[in-house]
Amino acid sequence: MKINWGTGIILAFIGFISFIMYFIITMSTDDRFTHELVTENYYAEELAYQNDIDKLNNAKSLSDNITYKKTNEGLIINFPDNIDYKKITGNVFLYRPSNKHLDFDTAISLSNPYLLIPDKRLVDGRWNIKVDWQFNGKSYLYKESINY
Repeated sequence: MKINWGTGIILAFIGFISFIMYFIITMSTDDRFTHELVTENYYAEELAYQNDIDKLNNAKSLSDNITYKKTNEGLIINFPDNIDYKKITGNVFLYRPSNKHLDFDTAISLSNPYLLIPDKRLVDGRWNIKVDWQFNGKSYLYKESINY
C-alpha cells in the first residue's frame, strides 16, 4: 500500500487531534491536576484588601518586625523584642498552595515572645504564612512565603 501526501496530512491531523484529546481528558479527570482557588470568598477578600495594605505599612514602620526560624520542634515565629508580648493578640494563618486540606488557622496566645507551630502540623514544602496581629489597638500584618 502506497501512502500519498494527502493521506499523510489526514493521518497527521488525526494523530494531532488524538494527542490533544488525550491531553484534555487526562488533565480534567486526573486528581493530581486539580487546581483550587486561593480562597473560597475571593471577591469579598479583595474588597477588604486596603485594610491589609494599611496593616503591612504599620508593620514596616516598626523598628523590628516578625522573624521566623525552622527548628526540630517546628516553626518558631518570633515577635519584636521591644513590644510587650503579653499584649499581642491576633491569629496566624498557614496556607498550603498545593492542598487546601492542610491549611490551618491558629490564634495567638503568647506566654513567651515567640509562637511555636509544631512540626507535626507542617508538611515539607511551600507554605504561605500570614500573621495578623494587634498591639495596643494598632493592627499589623506579616506575610511571607516559606519552604519548610
